[in-house]
Amino acid sequence: MDRRFGLDLPDYPWDKLTAYRARAAEHPGGVCDLSIGTPVDPTPQVIEDALAAAGDAHGYPTTTGTDELRAAIAGWYDTWHGVTVDPATEVLPTIGSKEFVAWLPTLLGLRQLSLSVACPHAAYPTYEMGATIAGVDCVRLDAAEILAGASLEAIGLLWLNTPGNPTGAVLDRDTLAEVVRRARAAGVVVASDECYGLLNWVSDDPAPSVLSVTEGDHSGVLSVYSMSKQSNLAGYRAAFVAGDAELIGDLTKTRKHAGMIVPAPIQAAMVAGLRDVDHVVEQKERYRARRDRLRPALESFGFRIDDSEAGLYLWATAGVDCWESIGALADLGIVAGPGAFYGDAAASHVRIALTATDERIDEAAQRLLAAAE
Repeated sequence: MDRRFGLDLPDYPWDKLTAYRARAAEHPGGVCDLSIGTPVDPTPQVIEDALAAAGDAHGYPTTTGTDELRAAIAGWYDTWHGVTVDPATEVLPTIGSKEFVAWLPTLLGLRQLSLSVACPHAAYPTYEMGATIAGVDCVRLDAAEILAGASLEAIGLLWLNTPGNPTGAVLDRDTLAEVVRRARAAGVVVASDECYGLLNWVSDDPAPSVLSVTEGDHSGVLSVYSMSKQSNLAGYRAAFVAGDAELIGDLTKTRKHAGMIVPAPIQAAMVAGLRDVDHVVEQKERYRARRDRLRPALESFGFRIDDSEAGLYLWATAGVDCWESIGALADLGIVAGPGAFYGDAAASHVRIALTATDERIDEAAQRLLAAAE
C-alpha cells in the first residue's frame, strides 16, 4: 500500500526526559518530580459533591452547556475581572483548554484562508502543534515585537499567553490593549490563554484578562481559561472560552457537528467550582508557600529566576544549555522541564513546577541548599 495515512507528528517531547527520570530515580531519597504542572492536591469537596449529585446523566448534554453553567462562567468573569459577558452568546464550555488550543486553527478554517498562527517565542508547544494539525505555518511573535511594529500580514490567529507558560510573565493592561488594537486593524483573531490568571504573585488581584481591556467590545477577541489550576480539576477536563459572540457562535456550531461536548456531570461540577471563591484562595496560598520555599533554594544552587510573576512555575537559568541543568538536577534526584521544549528562545532555561506535595518541595529545597554549601 503506497498511501501513508496520519499527520506524521513529531514524538511527544516529554519522552526525551526518560533517561533523566531514571537518573533521578537512583537518588536514595527518591524522586522530586517538578517537571509537569499536574495538580497533586485534593479536588475541593464542593466540586466532588456536585459531580456525584449529577451522576444520573442519562440524556445527551448540550455543546453550549446548561443555562446554569453559562451563567456561572459569566459570573466568574464578573467576580474576578469585573468583565461583563453575555452568558447566552459569549461563552462556551470546552473539554479542557488543551483540546481547544489544538483545534482552534482548524475550527477557524485558517488553511482555507491561507492564514498562519502566531504564538510567543517561548511558548506552550500546543500552539504550534495546533497550527501543524491545521496544516498551516506557525510564526513566533512576542507582544513586544507587535508593539514595535512587527507585521501581522498573513496571520489569522494570534495566541497570547498571560501569565505565560513556561515563563510566568504577565502582559500589562496597556500592552494587551495595544496588541488587540493592532490585531483588529489587521483582521487577526486574538486568543489569550489565561489559565494561570488567578495565580498572580505580584498582586492580590488576578493578572489582567484580555477581555478587561476591550471596553466591552469583544469583537475579534477570545479569552481561554481552564479550571485545572485554580481548582485542581485537571482530571475533569473543565474549561471554557469567552468573547466575540460571532466567533463563539461559529465555534459552537462546528463543535456541535463534531460532538465536542463537556459531559453533564462535569458541567455541574464546573458550576460549583466557579461559584466558590474560598477554595481558589486556599489553593493559591498553598502554591505561594511552596514557591517561597523553593525559590531561594534554587537561587542558592546557582539559578537565576526570570519573570515568574504568576503561574505554577519558576523559570530558572544557570546560564548554560538547559540539558546541562536538567542533568545537574537529576543528580540531586530532581526532575525539571527543559526549556528547549518551549522553543529556541528558551534553550538556556528550565521550568520548575510548584505542583508537588509539600514534602517533596521541602525535600527538593533541602537537596538544593545542601548541594550549594
